Amino acid sequence: MPATVVVVGSLNMDLVTRASRLPRAGETLVGQSFATVPGGKGANQAVAAARLGAEVAMIGCVGSDAYGAQLRDALVVEGIDCQAVSEVQGSSGVALIVVDDSSQNAIVIVAGSNGQLTPASLLAFDAVLQAARVIVCQLEVPMDTVGYALKRGRELGKTVILNPAPASGPLPADWYAAIDYLIPNESEASALSGVPVDSLDAARVAATHLLKAGAGKVIVTLGSQGALLADGRGFEHLLAPKVQAVDTTAAGDTFVGGFAAALANGQSEAEAIRFGQVAAALSVTRAGAQPSIPTLHDVQGFVHP
Repeated sequence: MPATVVVVGSLNMDLVTRASRLPRAGETLVGQSFATVPGGKGANQAVAAARLGAEVAMIGCVGSDAYGAQLRDALVVEGIDCQAVSEVQGSSGVALIVVDDSSQNAIVIVAGSNGQLTPASLLAFDAVLQAARVIVCQLEVPMDTVGYALKRGRELGKTVILNPAPASGPLPADWYAAIDYLIPNESEASALSGVPVDSLDAARVAATHLLKAGAGKVIVTLGSQGALLADGRGFEHLLAPKVQAVDTTAAGDTFVGGFAAALANGQSEAEAIRFGQVAAALSVTRAGAQPSIPTLHDVQGFVHP
């Protein structure tokens, strides 16, 4: 079957340690545990979309090291089309993650092979993009590659989603017209808009700025406070399901993947947001990145106990 969701993005091996709290500058802490877990925002979102009911293809790069084979194999096991996951010389991408006892995390990423995903790479797999209903991008691969994917998605008439993570400043102005759904969290919305997002009202101001920049619609994810949908008609605040959080790693990726899967399978915008929210809520009750991502059966069981 042709892919209904194509994810253009990163594959990282997550090196995860748990500690009682996050270390301060110059401080050494004794950790409680350590694990290597397949991750990367692109791969996480691809796994989420696949587990949550979509036919998925991934476009990305892995390194020639042992992590590269493990990362690709982790996607194949999920039934994801990996014809466009290329092996390049050098190390794979990694993310160094510390999770504290309150389930907050601090992350440092090293691009590795993700830095070798180029517009030419996408051109070589244009047939994969053509087969999509929904194209999903993030910011863990080179910016010119992201810009190419967004604009090519618009040319092909696909639904284009950008999760601007990690964001350190405004997006290129010519990207916005290619984006159907811009999905930042609070800190990313602040970086993109220049508006400190520390409340629902501030999220509305930031979202308005991003709409004026040209984004089709904006969904600001607010963690336990839900999500804010902003479009030309106004705003809607959608509350999140209440759960006991264990680890927030990949919650945003789970939301994006679930939202994309639901749209690709014909659900309405409101249904897709709610679906993504339930999936994300379930993910934070489990540890890890890809291991925490729920299945369609899990979400259906949550919605219909």
